[in-house]
Amino acid sequence: MSRSHYIVGLEIGTSKICTVVGELRDDGAVAIIGVGECPSRGVRKAEIVDLDTAEQCVLQSAHAAEDSSGVDIRSVYAGISGAHVGSLNNRGVQPILGEHSEVAESDVEAVLRHARTINIPNQDVILHSLCLHYDVDGQDGVVNPVGMSGSRLQAEVHVIHGVRSRTENVIKCIREVPPLDVNEVVFNGYAASLAVLTEEQKQLGALVVDMGGGTTDFAVYARGALRHSGVVAVGGDHIANDISLGLKIPLSAAERLKVEYGSVLIEDTLKSQTISLNGEISIGATVIFKDHLCQLMRLRVEETLQLIKRELDKSGCAQLIGAGVFLTGGCAHVRGIKELAGDVIGLPVQIGTAKTVMGLTAALDRPEYAAPIGIVRFGAMREEMVRKNAKRGGRLKGIIGGIFGSMRNWMF
Repeated sequence: MSRSHYIVGLEIGTSKICTVVGELRDDGAVAIIGVGECPSRGVRKAEIVDLDTAEQCVLQSAHAAEDSSGVDIRSVYAGISGAHVGSLNNRGVQPILGEHSEVAESDVEAVLRHARTINIPNQDVILHSLCLHYDVDGQDGVVNPVGMSGSRLQAEVHVIHGVRSRTENVIKCIREVPPLDVNEVVFNGYAASLAVLTEEQKQLGALVVDMGGGTTDFAVYARGALRHSGVVAVGGDHIANDISLGLKIPLSAAERLKVEYGSVLIEDTLKSQTISLNGEISIGATVIFKDHLCQLMRLRVEETLQLIKRELDKSGCAQLIGAGVFLTGGCAHVRGIKELAGDVIGLPVQIGTAKTVMGLTAALDRPEYAAPIGIVRFGAMREEMVRKNAKRGGRLKGIIGGIFGSMRNWMF
């Protein structure tokens, strides 16, 4: 199979840098055939703070993925996150002036172009502009308006945007590692949803919460479309930091306690249980109570979930979510988080793992791999759409731009 059939996703996260290699098969299915990862350095809250150090981590991750897959990696789809990422919905209108008042593909291109004409901060750039639905003369919920009769076409799009310089730093970090190039960028929260959710779950309505080390990304689906998305600048590192400050212990010890003993469930049986610090340097006591540890963790996680609940309410889609909440990212392993999330958000919660690709091993079928696998899924969707467009003579160019965004206008 030619190199063009291999899709590589690269996530530069706060905790790890992960490269996933997928094989795009002739039937459109994607099989994961390799993965490589490296602990993150030079990254804080999912953003590059030390370019040279982060580049070395990218190199290690890519080499490990090459060894795992047997594929020479030349280009990647890159994941983007950080507190600078935001979103909004916008509507465009286009009169239908063609023969017999039928919607033509040129009308669809025009209405999507109008919908993408929005006011965002001057320093920002559009990462994605995803069509939610079309409206033909007041008939809402139209999926494909081409060929329909009418006098006015409307389109509503969900636009995800981020600060240009911070996005370019991610691209630069990858391109400074020869021979790597960046095909396109994708918001990690959107990518995680592509990996985790089935089409049926998107139709039923779902909330995907990707809780990483430095940020928590979210994506809200209703009636099959992405309606709201963004980033909360809180993650697993904040939990460890709270433990470190609250118990007066080093951050490394706090991280160990979080992983080995941590929980966000407070039970009466924990009140008398103690944990030894095993000689680790501590300003306070050398033995701590487990319920104190869990209380510190619960407060931080509960606050984060409340911020997500606020975003869900802001979307106006809370009553349209029938499939529930899907937790992904490393923090999905925190004991009791599923139960706590259900209490705070008020919806059924499950731990989300990749469902939309093939070739997963048990090691990859974990919530922390949802975003990088989803990046591969995004790349496969993009290349499949380009392939279909080429077969149809390039007539869908404008529509593809409306679906996948306009980042290529400024990347190259």
